[in-house]
Amino acid sequence: MNLHSFIDPKLAPHVEEMRALNARRGVRRGPGSHDEVLALRTPPLDSTLVGAAGRQVPVRIHLPEGTPRGVYLDFHGGGFYLGLTPQDADRDQRLADALGVAVVGVDYRLAPEHPWPAAPDDAETAALWLLDHAEERFGTTRLAIGGFSAGATLAVTTLLRLGERARSFTGAALQFGTYDLSGRTPAGRLIAGEYFLQAYAGHVPDRTVPDISPVFGDLRALPPSLLVVGALDVLLEDNLAMAARLAAVGEVELKVYPESGHGFTNRDTAMARAAREDIEDWLRNKLS
Repeated sequence: MNLHSFIDPKLAPHVEEMRALNARRGVRRGPGSHDEVLALRTPPLDSTLVGAAGRQVPVRIHLPEGTPRGVYLDFHGGGFYLGLTPQDADRDQRLADALGVAVVGVDYRLAPEHPWPAAPDDAETAALWLLDHAEERFGTTRLAIGGFSAGATLAVTTLLRLGERARSFTGAALQFGTYDLSGRTPAGRLIAGEYFLQAYAGHVPDRTVPDISPVFGDLRALPPSLLVVGALDVLLEDNLAMAARLAAVGEVELKVYPESGHGFTNRDTAMARAAREDIEDWLRNKLS
């Protein structure tokens, strides 16, 4: 089986648009220092404090019209060092409106000021709060979880922390997550020099801890999962490895999008719209 097995032929008409966009954008890199991180951060958004297990975390709650038919717990991206942005809030509200669900966006603490385990602690707190209060707060116990880039990593570490309670979520929608932060696997070595690794977990001697690198975890309790990744993403191999591990113990669907790099679903392109529709359709099925 080759990579094309995971690419939908219907995406072919969108390839040229992506090639032209890639040529215009060129090669881009993430920040290489704390000063560059600070320059990229946006002002914090309004949020609501929720709590569980003696901890609190700020969240943004996006509601559809009418009673929600489910709740989606969402973890934003940003390399563990960027917070919730207006773009994240807009994406969450669009998803709430499209699916008729409540979307809870988690404003977890950021590295390097708050390195691991601060972000997964906050992610777990939000999940425990939702598990305990979804019915009284939203009128439903139908739950799904997911994330974008670093947020996909946190979605998986949260499910690992929950153990058997992870099965309370009907599905996990994971967009181009980072699953090996240790640099021990061939996929992980492709990003071994990235600043975010040092900022988030540089103080940890062995980053194969599943709470940091979930590809090393026991994945048997995870719910059905959707993995979305671009064929040009440096994290493609990492996502293929995670998909293989998930397929060995449960249900996983892998979707690869041609000529697409990291974060492509945030773009205003036909390829991005197709991917967002695929994610919405998958979540709609899991929350129905």
